Amino acid sequence: MAAVLPNTTPGTALPGLARALVQAGRLTLPQADTLQKKASADKAGFIDTLLGSSSIDAKSLAVFCAETFGYPLFDLGTFSHDALPVNAIDPKLMQAQRVVALARRGNKLSVAVSDPTNTQALDQIKFQSESTVEPVIVAHDTLLALLANIAKSAEQDLSELAGEEGDIEFADEEPQTQAAEAAAAAAEVEDAPIVRFLNKVLMDAITLGASDIHFEPYEKQYRIRLRVDGVLRDHLAPPLSIRDKLVSRIKVLAKLDISEKRVPQDGRMRLVLSPTKTIDFRVSTLPTLFGEKTVMRILDATQAQMGIDALGYDPDQKALLIDAITRPYGMVLVTGPTGSGKTVSLYSCLNLLNKPGINISTAEDPAEINLPGVNQVNVNERAGLTFPVALKAFLRQDPDIIMVGEIRDLETADIAIKAAQTGHMVFSTLHTNDAPSTLTRLMNMGVAPFNIASSVILITAQRLARRLCTCKQPLDIGRDTLKAAGFRDTDFDGDWKPYGPVGCERCLGSGYKGRVGIYQIMPITPAIEALILGHGNAMQIAAQAEAEGVNSLRRSGLLKVKQGLTSLEEVLGCTNE
Repeated sequence: MAAVLPNTTPGTALPGLARALVQAGRLTLPQADTLQKKASADKAGFIDTLLGSSSIDAKSLAVFCAETFGYPLFDLGTFSHDALPVNAIDPKLMQAQRVVALARRGNKLSVAVSDPTNTQALDQIKFQSESTVEPVIVAHDTLLALLANIAKSAEQDLSELAGEEGDIEFADEEPQTQAAEAAAAAAEVEDAPIVRFLNKVLMDAITLGASDIHFEPYEKQYRIRLRVDGVLRDHLAPPLSIRDKLVSRIKVLAKLDISEKRVPQDGRMRLVLSPTKTIDFRVSTLPTLFGEKTVMRILDATQAQMGIDALGYDPDQKALLIDAITRPYGMVLVTGPTGSGKTVSLYSCLNLLNKPGINISTAEDPAEINLPGVNQVNVNERAGLTFPVALKAFLRQDPDIIMVGEIRDLETADIAIKAAQTGHMVFSTLHTNDAPSTLTRLMNMGVAPFNIASSVILITAQRLARRLCTCKQPLDIGRDTLKAAGFRDTDFDGDWKPYGPVGCERCLGSGYKGRVGIYQIMPITPAIEALILGHGNAMQIAAQAEAEGVNSLRRSGLLKVKQGLTSLEEVLGCTNE
């Protein structure tokens, strides 16, 4: 590699490329000094001023740089834009420093540059990509053209995905500092396509009735999925380059720390659709190998106001539930896996009981649905506000009804049971497979059997199955197959047939639209109390409940199949027998 002459010209310091050209006799010192002063005055790069003001063309300059500095020469005209490694360099850095990542081989990153003396750019790329940078010399004009195409392509892709969605309003529940407001406003102006794109994703999710939105970064792609009717569906695949900006925008709205990317964070945001309609979002971020995955749970308060009739209880199940929740004291437990609708069921019960003469307090982690007239508390373990602490505080607040988000430990269970035994109605949830196993789970926690028998008055286990769309059609399934699934001889009355999914425009081809609840409602009768006091196991309790006419989850699901509400496949997929 040729040595570079020191700058001996008075005035503006010459960049490395200018000194190399002077050393090679391609420019005189006065010419180089004049070009550099003009570049500074025009706030342009030396190489732009050089190519616009001298007889040196971009191709000749590229050949000169390759020969002088000993780097390979590459013709970008023969290179496909689609072959570029995705997100190897931050898009802002790439455009600012005029560099393009050409290929990655292990820990080595080949980078197209037109000015190899720009060591600042190479150092920044090395730091940002955590790779060994190998410069490749390209013609300056073709490099600028490629950079313009990359920026235009990303903008077009995002604009096509975002469409012409208008601005939507987010509620600002907590006041921001002036600095925070200014930063948020600047971010919106700078990243207007990101703002429009996120607005579109949120509105799409609400329109499709999604319960969750997943933003998932991978090595070579970015994927957005929506959970609709309990099933995740691919929705959009935006450019990977927007990953960080999109997460930052979500964090700003959810009041999260934008600079913290190493640990999970949780937050909330509220979307104002109209003066009377708002949608809450629970936001969770998780660091992954290729960026932060973000999941947004959509919390629609109107779901809790639909009423018990809309949840899918059979008439006898509904009667048992209402009888239990309207008693003056006792404990009602709702069980099922995550995403089975436990929260909506509990809030529907609370909404039914929420009257001026009733004092209702809830402790949740976190409160998912805002219910006016109910005193809702978010537990905060870091601050010492745990479920037991909240429960003890509730008992000093003259409560009529208490809801505990989840019974996780013996201390919480003990306080909740004591509250149920001392004149309060207590609602809570557990993660168990069915109603009988809930009782053995409490005993395994260490709750005394006599306390369980004297406090728990009803347990409901539930699942959510996809509801068949109106495009459904009857299926010809043999009686033996139906009996193997759990149907009884007495079920084959009449000429009913099970229905199956077809798919139409309304259900987006899935054959299902919405969901229906499958429930097992088990009141604690004297016979079941005797089994609890005798340390009976789940199988014994289940047998007694069945003898008393309590349908299992499978049986309840099969009745929904008989009614044509869901398919046999759905019931078999979400229940055990």
